[in-house]
Amino acid sequence: MGLTLENVDWAEIAEGTGATLTMLGFSTLFAVLIGLPVGVILFLTSRGQLLENRAFYSIASIVVNILRSVPFIILMILLIPVTKAIVGTSLGVLGAIPPLVIGAAPFFARLVETSLREVDRGVIEAAQSMGASNWQIVRSVLLPEARSGLIAAITITTVTLVSYTAMSGVIGGGGLGDLAIRYGYQRFQTDVMVVTVIILLVLVQILQSFGDRLVLKFSRK
Repeated sequence: MGLTLENVDWAEIAEGTGATLTMLGFSTLFAVLIGLPVGVILFLTSRGQLLENRAFYSIASIVVNILRSVPFIILMILLIPVTKAIVGTSLGVLGAIPPLVIGAAPFFARLVETSLREVDRGVIEAAQSMGASNWQIVRSVLLPEARSGLIAAITITTVTLVSYTAMSGVIGGGGLGDLAIRYGYQRFQTDVMVVTVIILLVLVQILQSFGDRLVLKFSRK
């Protein structure tokens, strides 16, 4: 018996896709805005770097690792009171964004730290010898030198957030994940499940390809 699409409500699919893109866009934006400075601070305070502070780095690193290690679906449930306090609801697109950001920001911060570690130490020392301040080194040396790595980190984080947005449907987060659970799982409408999965796969492929192109463009020849 072949798969049909008779149960697919394309208007709901379009609405769910729009909700997923909204969650993805805002959560990626805020995850980068929060994770980038956190990653820079982790790098600067680590051993042998400009603002070495082992106590601060150890504490910050532990916090980041804890937030990264909690499974996202559990994190969403734990953050329901925090989400309600921030946006007034834990449901829908709005209610899904805070846990998405809190789940992705530490992940991105660690990727930022890793990217900055790949910057040639000699470039940093050359900037120091010319009297550049720590802020100038970060702005004019570290971030530009690590640009391709940071773009790759954003790409990885965005792709990861696609799966997070799908999981947010478990607690009524809206989007394609919510459709897949309500129709594909609870009502056994396999065609709806297949359509949502295909859309998510296409979205991931587009994001990854676009990110790879940007990395290639900004990488040194």
